Amino acid sequence: MGVVERLGCGAIDLMADQVAIDALGAAPTGEPVERYTLRNARGLSAEIMTYGATLMALRTPDRAGNLENIVLGFETLAPYLAGTPYFGAIVGRYANRIAGARFELDGRVYGLAANDGRNHLHGGLRGFDKAVWRAAAIGDDGVRLAYVSADGEEGYPGELSVEVIYRLSADTLSIDYNARTTAPTHVNLTHHSYFNLSGEALRNIGGHELSIDAGRFCAVDEELIPVAAPRDVADTPFDFRQARSIGAEIDADDAQVRAGGGYDHTFVLNKPAGTLAGAAVLRDPESGRVMEVRTTEPGLQFYSGNNLDGSLGDGRGAFVKRSALCLEPQHFPNSPNRPDFPSTLLRPGDEHRSRTEFVFGVS
Repeated sequence: MGVVERLGCGAIDLMADQVAIDALGAAPTGEPVERYTLRNARGLSAEIMTYGATLMALRTPDRAGNLENIVLGFETLAPYLAGTPYFGAIVGRYANRIAGARFELDGRVYGLAANDGRNHLHGGLRGFDKAVWRAAAIGDDGVRLAYVSADGEEGYPGELSVEVIYRLSADTLSIDYNARTTAPTHVNLTHHSYFNLSGEALRNIGGHELSIDAGRFCAVDEELIPVAAPRDVADTPFDFRQARSIGAEIDADDAQVRAGGGYDHTFVLNKPAGTLAGAAVLRDPESGRVMEVRTTEPGLQFYSGNNLDGSLGDGRGAFVKRSALCLEPQHFPNSPNRPDFPSTLLRPGDEHRSRTEFVFGVS
């Protein structure tokens, strides 16, 4: 599942790798918020701010060499403080949903913040996406962000110390996660960018082509909670084992498509958990941009931007339904209540580690 052609230097003579830092303002708590901009000599750039450890912009070249932003986001802090659907954020302490906003651990029931109907979503009312992270540049190509989630925050047990490192190499934006706890808890961290490889054109993502290296997916109920065991993708709209247009069956007469309003499901990757391997390849035929997702995580949440409603936007236009998509490497939804799923339990003395890579090229 490799990128068709990775980005090369060619004859481009741009600035050397570097990290620039600028102030964006302050969070409601009064904490200052900064932006770290990573650039490399091959034209890629990534802007990461300390509020939510958020990727604000990610610029990559198309087949003609035009550099454009391929993620949804904003140039200033204010729209993020007003609220977004997790644009570019690191989400946790638990990404995705936990049914009934509760789980039992070592004989004790823990109640969590219910922020998605009766369920818990993406860490609760004030998840990691709304925290101000401490940050420092790493050399000339990275930024390290750290956050300490207090014992009892959003209902979770244990003080959780989290570190996230973004690095920008010649053709790859990598994200490394590390977490330790003072008491048994559940951890599921992911990155929540909304991608559109058409860049400034912001074309409907139905024309993007996608392949996912997964033979099964987690079927869900009307609340998007997984039901029963993962299902085979064969002969369903969820078969992306070979690259095909996202729009081909996004509105199919299928119970699972209707449940998600399109795609909003976790795919079970065909690889051992913990092994860094290719999970998906996304391609925009018109611009030629290609993005490969590699991860150590066991699952990949594919969300086709079904709930974007045009109320937010930037200079490219309104962010309307299916104007971007998410590919979120993670564990499965509701794992704390599903002993048959890969465990998300973290105990004192152990360490949560994972890595995701977004590799860019052109076709």
